[in-house]
Amino acid sequence: MDTDEHVIEVTGLHRVYEGGFEAVRGISFHVDRGEIFALLGTNGAGKTSTVELLEGLASPASGRVRVLGHDPYAERALVRPRTGVMLQEGGFPSELTVAETARMWAGCVSGARPPREALEQVGLGRRTDVRVKQLSGGERRRLDLALALLGEPEVLFLDEPTTGLDAEGRRDTWELVRALRDRGTTVLLTTHYLEEAEGLADRIAILHEGRIATAGTPAEVTAAQPSRISFDLPTGYFLGDLPPLAGLGVCEHEVDGRAVRLRTRELQRTATELLLWAHRAGIELAGLDVRSASLEEAFLSIARDAAAPRTKEYAA
Repeated sequence: MDTDEHVIEVTGLHRVYEGGFEAVRGISFHVDRGEIFALLGTNGAGKTSTVELLEGLASPASGRVRVLGHDPYAERALVRPRTGVMLQEGGFPSELTVAETARMWAGCVSGARPPREALEQVGLGRRTDVRVKQLSGGERRRLDLALALLGEPEVLFLDEPTTGLDAEGRRDTWELVRALRDRGTTVLLTTHYLEEAEGLADRIAILHEGRIATAGTPAEVTAAQPSRISFDLPTGYFLGDLPPLAGLGVCEHEVDGRAVRLRTRELQRTATELLLWAHRAGIELAGLDVRSASLEEAFLSIARDAAAPRTKEYAA
């Protein structure tokens, strides 16, 4: 894709705090126009440090950041009017009403649309006269999102956008974010809800200890993890009665009494051979469960891998 479509470009990015702590250690990735990109990571992985650099709140120790073709820190005046930011906590005056808060914020936004439109968009059209302190946690998140959308941004930064929302509110927010993407808005998302990242994002990057541990589409990231097959062997059968596990494509296995858990990178072949064996033996594999790897498994695998630092750069 033409680099003009790379709305966000990060190259060799480092961020070092006072005292020498290196929170971001040379990461590189890009986000294309009209794409939802999820930045995930373990605690202390460098997500917030990275996003603050993208938002122009600080300058990197080294490396390059471009948002809409500009340095978001040095050329903040060119970038900020074209971006929207939804923080984890808005911190708005509790005594103001929803409408008053939106009007106040609109006065700080270049080319803001009518606040009522943004409030309607997030489902707060009937709550305009309610004071902020009377809103539920989920409604406050909706207000945060409405204010981020006042300027109809080309680039939208969403930091934990559905925290505090119920299931219906979360689905509504997902649909809204997808609609924004479909209209050409570029979205960079951070979230602790892996289901949210898997369902929303076109691509993801998982940070670990300041580096990108893996990146790609959700399917590509999960495909790097082995799939699982579990079942209970019938009485009188043991693991050694199965065909050779290596020949089945099994890369790991566990046995707990009669319960057998297999991991494989060739799920279809392993499952087929296992079922054919059971059919020939005339036995039933009780509790049979066959499933592909999940994003959660990929995430937890990375979280456990705290040993050797990774040096590979991903051109996400």
